Amino acid sequence: MLSAFRSALTTPDLRKKIFFTLGIVAVYRLGAMIPSPGVSYPNVQECIRQVEGSDNSSVYSLINLFSGGALLQLSIFALGIMPYITASIIIQLLTVVIPRFEQLKKEGQSGQNKLTQYTRYLTIALAILQATGIVALADRGQLFTNCSLPIIPNSSIYTLSVIVIVMTAGTAVIMWLGEQVTERGVGNGMSLLIFASIAARIPAEGANILSNGGLIFAGVCFFGLAIIASVVFVEQGQRRIPVQYAKRMVGRRMYGGTSTYLPLKVNQAGVIPVIFGSSLLYLPDLISRLAGTTGGGFQQFVQTYLVDQSSWVHITLYIALIIFFTYFYVGITFNPEERADEMKKFGGFIPGIRPGRPTAEYLQFVLSRITLPGSLYLGMIAVLPNFFLGITGSGQNQNFPFGGTAVLIMVGVGLDTVKQIESQLMQRKYDGFLR
Repeated sequence: MLSAFRSALTTPDLRKKIFFTLGIVAVYRLGAMIPSPGVSYPNVQECIRQVEGSDNSSVYSLINLFSGGALLQLSIFALGIMPYITASIIIQLLTVVIPRFEQLKKEGQSGQNKLTQYTRYLTIALAILQATGIVALADRGQLFTNCSLPIIPNSSIYTLSVIVIVMTAGTAVIMWLGEQVTERGVGNGMSLLIFASIAARIPAEGANILSNGGLIFAGVCFFGLAIIASVVFVEQGQRRIPVQYAKRMVGRRMYGGTSTYLPLKVNQAGVIPVIFGSSLLYLPDLISRLAGTTGGGFQQFVQTYLVDQSSWVHITLYIALIIFFTYFYVGITFNPEERADEMKKFGGFIPGIRPGRPTAEYLQFVLSRITLPGSLYLGMIAVLPNFFLGITGSGQNQNFPFGGTAVLIMVGVGLDTVKQIESQLMQRKYDGFLR
């Protein structure tokens, strides 16, 4: 991996792309530190210090993770990339439900551009809704529990509207920055911005753990390295189904007769089930806060069993949601019948399996067998830091630097970026093919 980066830096065009990507990331992190107009920055910092390490800010811990801590600071990039992620997932799910979207997906680049345009419109709509909810919580003093300092001193309609507009515009700028990285930089722009947001929180969380003792810090580092190694191992794991293509004559030339394989990853769903499960677990707390209810049986149940991430009810429900969404997401993104029809169309078949419906049934059988360990793996990685909340004192597992959603996203984005750099280097250097 280090040799790939060294070779990329010595290649002029790749070096230009890498520096361009780093410049976009620097602009993104700078915008995450600039507060929105009308927000009292000193009061926000004081409230963050008062509730640091507590469970009171858990309602937005996932969005705060993806924004690199910009959410609780109410900066111009407070929403981060979360609205775009949600919009992309919704559009991807709607391609299975709406025939028009499914047709656009099959049209190639033109249809994909149309779906991307729909994703942008939905991103802006979701950003307006999320910004309105966050500003409403901040205006009521419910964004930071047990903090009486006014975050927005002038709570007029004009000031609140300006904050919502600025946050929504910040989301649009982030979306544009991510697209620029994808087109002119290295790697997927949106994924790299998420990577930068999570990496920006590691020093603060590491310092928080180090303050509890050097021995605990060394243990957490060893534990984190073991998790990263296991995640890399599983993310690279795949079931390779052999596929044989029959020979066929086209004019006077013969095609086919080759042997390849169909790779099915163990973690076919990626980090999407973890995001879905986390969002559903935070929804009851968000509803109770927006409704302004204090006390009562529902509020007490939510705070005791759902918000407290060390609760066995929270852990069990979290794992169950991850397993469910893993099967759900894999079921709508991988269609065995379409794959079987494509193989049959081009003369491909699995040795020992008849083409057509038997091939689809075999692919569905193999996919269901490898989805179970993949879902259990996601659940274990997501809830492992929950057992160490009392030791590390990091407050929430989403902010834990070497566990949960953070390590899944960082490892996945890191592996994908390295593969893209290596593929671009291979296009410029063919020595490996000539030896």
